[in-house]
Amino acid sequence: MAHLPAADPGHPKPQPQPYAHPPRHPHPGPAPHLPEHDPADPVENAVIARLAGNWARRATVKRDEPDLDELFEPARPDYPEHLLPFHDHPAYLALDEEQRARLLAWAWVAFNKNVMDNEQRVVNPGFELIARDAFGTGLSETSVLAATQAMVDEQYHTLMHLNASAVTRRRRGWHLPEAELPLARKARRHAERLSGAGHRWQRELTTLAFATVSELSINAYLGLIADDPRVQPVNRVTATLHNRDEYCHSSISAEVAKEVCAGLDTERRAYFLDAVGDGMRAFGANDFTTWRRVVRLVGVAGGEQMMRDVEQDQGRTMLVQDYSALHRLCTDLGALDEIDFDWGGVTLR
Repeated sequence: MAHLPAADPGHPKPQPQPYAHPPRHPHPGPAPHLPEHDPADPVENAVIARLAGNWARRATVKRDEPDLDELFEPARPDYPEHLLPFHDHPAYLALDEEQRARLLAWAWVAFNKNVMDNEQRVVNPGFELIARDAFGTGLSETSVLAATQAMVDEQYHTLMHLNASAVTRRRRGWHLPEAELPLARKARRHAERLSGAGHRWQRELTTLAFATVSELSINAYLGLIADDPRVQPVNRVTATLHNRDEYCHSSISAEVAKEVCAGLDTERRAYFLDAVGDGMRAFGANDFTTWRRVVRLVGVAGGEQMMRDVEQDQGRTMLVQDYSALHRLCTDLGALDEIDFDWGGVTLR
């Protein structure tokens, strides 16, 4: 449980400045819960059954759980090939069938690790700040409860993606350990910005900004898998189930961001908006550090040159294209002209 710093007995109790302003109470709607699913869909039902079973038996000896494994379709790709930043590069096209399959399996594990790193290192810390009302917005009990339950949701999401990678390893018969991959780009940039922040208010606003960007862009990121009917069904359904929860989380995050921003002074508002722009650039970009590591793990001949080629191509920089939710938030904040971001290079709906 998080605790606020103890007051110095020799000084007056600190006031909630610089975040304080007249309290309002956003109502984000029903509190989040275990991912909604269709019991009639065998893949959705299996993912939820595995999730609930693992959660309940977390302290017991693991038993054989064949449900997800039986639904795995070996002939399907684990990751959409067209999303590879080098999918049309000669070095990739020269790979044999097994190497391509292994690279796509690594891509799926990296996708999951990206989600898990983000949930644990960015989103949950952001919701923790919201839940304890670190910004003095005067949240209602319903809103605090929703933020706290959202943190529980994020643990379920982490387990869902961990399960999905585990199924891939078992069914493919390849090692594919997450530990071989670097910290995901989004979480790396968040950590870098925190390390350069000299004040607590800067660290708190950085985390709120990055968590807000994450929760308003995660639907587009998960949709890259969820909306592709060609990809492995277990993988697609994992992204779909996660996506359903995030529509609720995004409404909580957007409302809190607007509440906080409304109470900031000029200096802090500028810092927050700068962090939002920083987060947007990090969250939408291809993680070339991770891709370079995957290419090395697979042993792609000419892989280093291939990565240099794609990194120099500005058309391959962005992975997530749909920034509609973030554009709406920045519009509501009256900050479109204050955000350092190229809106012309993304999709708005």
